[in-house]
Amino acid sequence: MKKTPIPWTSRELTLLNKLDAPIKIQNYLNGLVYDAVPGTRSPRWVIKERKASCFEGALFAAAALRYIGHPPLLVDMRARNDDDHVLAVFRQNEAWGCIAKSNFTVLRFREPVYRSIRELIMSYFDFFFNSIGEKTLREYTAPFNLARFDKDEWLTTDKDLDYIGDALDRARHIELMTLKMIRDLQFTDPALVKAGLIGANAAGLYKPKKQGLV
Repeated sequence: MKKTPIPWTSRELTLLNKLDAPIKIQNYLNGLVYDAVPGTRSPRWVIKERKASCFEGALFAAAALRYIGHPPLLVDMRARNDDDHVLAVFRQNEAWGCIAKSNFTVLRFREPVYRSIRELIMSYFDFFFNSIGEKTLREYTAPFNLARFDKDEWLTTDKDLDYIGDALDRARHIELMTLKMIRDLQFTDPALVKAGLIGANAAGLYKPKKQGLV
C-alpha cells in the first residue's frame, strides 16, 4: 500500500516505518503503559510519552494505519456500567479487523476476517465485561473517519483532543440487543474475568455500580 505523507519528525518516522502491518501496531500498543490520567492526547504525545489510554491508543493506531495506506477509522463501542471502548478498524482482503489499546487483555486485536462491522463488534460481546463480570456492551457506531479533523492537526498537536471523543459520542449508535435479551444476560465465568484483568492498571479500571445493567 502507498504510504500517506504526514508531517512526522525523523524519529517518529523511524518508528512508523517499523509498524508496517496492523499486528505490529497492536504489538507496539501492547508494550505501552495504560494511561489512567483524564484527557486525550495526540499520537505524537503517545510516541513521546510511551503511554496511552484506550482512546489515545485508538487515535495512535488510526494514525499508524493511515501511514501505511488505510483511512483513519474509529468505531465506538458503548457500554452500560462500564467504560466505552474505541477501536481503530481497517479492511483487508474485503474483511474487517481492528487494533485497540485496552486495560483488559481480551479487548485488543481482531484479525481481519469479519464480513461486517456488526460481525466484528459481536466478536467482543462475551469478552466485554466489567471487573465484577457483568456483560456490558450495548451499542456501536459505524466507522468514523478522523480525516475530518485534519485541519486541527490531530496527529501531532499538543492540544487536548477531547472534542474528538465528544464528536464520536454524538455519532449515531446502533443498539445490539432488546431489553429482554439484556435482562437475561448471565455473568461472565470468573476464570475469564481473572484472565481479562492480567496486567491491568487498577487505577484505570472502571468502578462498577451495583445498580443492574438495564
